[in-house]
Amino acid sequence: MNPRIEKIKDEIERIKAKMIKGQTRLRELEKQLTDLENADIVAAVRGVEVAPSELAAFVQMLREKQKGGTVPDLDTATVGRVDIALEAAPDCTTDLDTQNDMEDTV
Repeated sequence: MNPRIEKIKDEIERIKAKMIKGQTRLRELEKQLTDLENADIVAAVRGVEVAPSELAAFVQMLREKQKGGTVPDLDTATVGRVDIALEAAPDCTTDLDTQNDMEDTV
């Protein structure tokens, strides 16, 4: 067989092996990133000291405001013992919102 063909086949195999190793490392790094982001989110939520149902209500109100929906007349929603200004984060979006928007355009 032509030696150039063998050389090219060997290079293809080396590159495929590097790609597999790179993809594996990429998945590991993405998992680490997600774990760290989730830990930060959990720490922030626990720091607010509200009941899960109150937090869920607040998040729902935030999403409604982002979508231009109706929210309570006040710019401040009282959630348990914590007053949270809705105008503090009018343009904040979650990764899930961004992903849903991208899926809608496809």
